Amino acid sequence: MSKTAAPDSKGIRFDRNEFAGAFGDIGTDLPLIVGMILAAQLDVASVLILFGAMQVLTGLFYRMPMPAQPLKAVAVMVIAQKAGQQITPEILYGGGLAIGICMLLLTVTGLVDWLGKVIPKAVVRGVQFGLGLQLASLALKDYVPKHGAYGYGLAAFAFVIAILLYGNRKFPAALFLILIGGIYAVVSLKLNLFAASQSIGLNFPKLHTPKMQDIATGFLLLALPQIPLSIGNSILAARQTALDLFPDRAPSLKKISFTYSLMNLLNPFFSGVPTCHGSGGLAGHYTFGARTGGSIIIYGSIYLLIGFGFANGFENVVQVFPLPILGVILLFEGIALMLLTRDVVDSRFNLFLVLLVGLIANGLPYGYLIGLIVGTVLAHTLPKINSNFVR
Repeated sequence: MSKTAAPDSKGIRFDRNEFAGAFGDIGTDLPLIVGMILAAQLDVASVLILFGAMQVLTGLFYRMPMPAQPLKAVAVMVIAQKAGQQITPEILYGGGLAIGICMLLLTVTGLVDWLGKVIPKAVVRGVQFGLGLQLASLALKDYVPKHGAYGYGLAAFAFVIAILLYGNRKFPAALFLILIGGIYAVVSLKLNLFAASQSIGLNFPKLHTPKMQDIATGFLLLALPQIPLSIGNSILAARQTALDLFPDRAPSLKKISFTYSLMNLLNPFFSGVPTCHGSGGLAGHYTFGARTGGSIIIYGSIYLLIGFGFANGFENVVQVFPLPILGVILLFEGIALMLLTRDVVDSRFNLFLVLLVGLIANGLPYGYLIGLIVGTVLAHTLPKINSNFVR
């Protein structure tokens, strides 16, 4: 990936590359959103409209492909219901508000800048590497095998297309992947066009006032596991990825942390799911052609359109995009994240930190928190080992 993305005077474009790049994070977002809606019986219109609105606002504010994403740790716990009790919509909204408050405190107190100075770059790269491993593993284990032999064939064909057109600005790979997915959905009769047409109707998000009990429960069940991942990936790694891809206009840690908190201070009151920024989404949008905020606005507008007009038939609409195609997009997003680590593997010790933090983040419960702590402690307290590792 290039480190010299040309700045755009306006920061907003709507060309074919921005359109292709708009789908660079759909492999992560769509399954998590659908999973949370089904697991917690969320209001479909509210979720889609708020998620789309956060995308559009983020694209307008940053004027670069800075994504808004579902909170991954929260989404996994809601979908799997592993928190020890049923996670209701009220607890989810309360947890989102608790996360927003915590991130706002980190921002206004300056702690987020302090963390940026204390946590070494190699440790941040380790977080990115671990997330890349998770995304690639999810793609290969869960998404690609869907639909059996046909799914493998579809994924293989999409993979070849993505390889041949990787980095091609004239013929962006994602456009062809979207087309392949749409054709497959129609030919395989998975898309019920009649049912989808019957679902048209105007919808609006539902207002909600979180209660203190739900905020407290959401903090314990959802915020505590999520915040370490957010600090590592949504703030520090997102800032580092922005520096890699847009060195002349990368936002500050405090700016990223503030908009992260703002999204979660707004979402709960309109029945939206908790959202964040993320290095994986930024890398994914960039990988498939995005260079301005136009891609994020396009992407968000699709969710707004479905939420306002087609929410009643959402289960029919999501079948347009088969999971093996999502898996290929997700795989490339994961690879793009792991490739970012190449600039810190100039020494054996940095390589050691990247691999250690990445494997801990990927393999242990609360792995992002443990990886951040272990990696930072090693980097600051073992200078002798550091010197012995250096080539």
